[in-house]
Amino acid sequence: MPRAHAPDDTSQTAAAPDAAAMLASASSVEACVQGLYVHVPFCAHRCHYCDFFTVAGRDDQRRAFAQRLLGEADVVLPRIPPGIRTVFVGGGTPTHLPPSVLATLLTGLRERLAAGGHRIEEWTLEANPDTVSDETAAVLAEAGVTRVSLGAQSFDPPALQMLERRHDPANVGQAMERLRRVGITDLSVDLIFAVPELKDPVEVWARDLDMALALDPTHLSCYGLTYEAGTPLRRRLDVGRIERVGEEVEADLYECARVRLEAAGFEHYEISNWARPGFRCRHNLVYWTNGNWWPLGPSASGHVEGWRWRNLPRLGPYLAGAGLPHIDSVEHLDDDGRAGEMLMLGLRLMDGVPRDRVTAACQTPERGATRTTAIEGALEAGLLQWRGDWLSLSHRGVLVADAVIGDLL
Repeated sequence: MPRAHAPDDTSQTAAAPDAAAMLASASSVEACVQGLYVHVPFCAHRCHYCDFFTVAGRDDQRRAFAQRLLGEADVVLPRIPPGIRTVFVGGGTPTHLPPSVLATLLTGLRERLAAGGHRIEEWTLEANPDTVSDETAAVLAEAGVTRVSLGAQSFDPPALQMLERRHDPANVGQAMERLRRVGITDLSVDLIFAVPELKDPVEVWARDLDMALALDPTHLSCYGLTYEAGTPLRRRLDVGRIERVGEEVEADLYECARVRLEAAGFEHYEISNWARPGFRCRHNLVYWTNGNWWPLGPSASGHVEGWRWRNLPRLGPYLAGAGLPHIDSVEHLDDDGRAGEMLMLGLRLMDGVPRDRVTAACQTPERGATRTTAIEGALEAGLLQWRGDWLSLSHRGVLVADAVIGDLL
């Protein structure tokens, strides 16, 4: 789920709604919360393409942050009926926390979830490859983490330099070895393609895929580099200091990933995600199937029964507060908005959207007729397809997914 970035400060903001209304909804049987997202904003360094909410140079506040987040969990988790099955700890760099602080945070969450009757089936934590020491790996295993997502991004030193990633390519394999030694074997690797200013982006990308596959991960996420507004990378693009990789080349890179990963036995289950059979990310499937999840931590976003909100992306006010954090933005979608969102998210999955949900989305009074026309047009153009009773993007449609899905909204 996108976690928007905003510059951090320590000033109190204008009065904002709290999460009490959503928590009351989440306490009802009808609004079962399936997942928990925890945002840890600390990083050693902020990469210039990143637009997530992160803070660097605030390491002295990491221990206070862990205690504050557990205090937030003390208010939230007793109110949510048993039903949380997935936890995702993202950032930031959660493994930038010292091992003792990381142990406090993760063990505290595990104990509170167990006390509430939640049975966690998948617990994912994001990590930078150079932050997984033997001690950190042991902390993760002891705390109950079952899955680690490693931000490799590339194995090519010039590409890593362009992305302002500070780890060495060898750190990825070293981190995976340490994690496997403590029993964490569900390991995902993140890669970024279409990095600018490389002599041969096709060759670099093919080598990245080969090197990632050689490490035998259970899951791979492959993202085209995006130039998000407000990031240093976008500013460099806007003033002409760098040039994007061309769209045709980017499409070739994506196709290279599809062919190589499927040949290696990976299932292409979401536009940017491939998994060994049985290793799809269950937490992210909560997002893509429009399920309910609760957010903990500054800037974390949540969803409960059509309510979407984001916690205030400020570390200072978060640490100064107690209980439920301030909310930066909140949205309650009407039936038509929820129908459009269901199509937008569901069509990211290669399985697609079942016919009954497509039919319902095409019968809303506001945009149902327009949606029907857009679907019919995309079917005729070969961008959407029916596979039995499921509507999905075709192979061609995946390459222009944003445009196809945008028409349905």
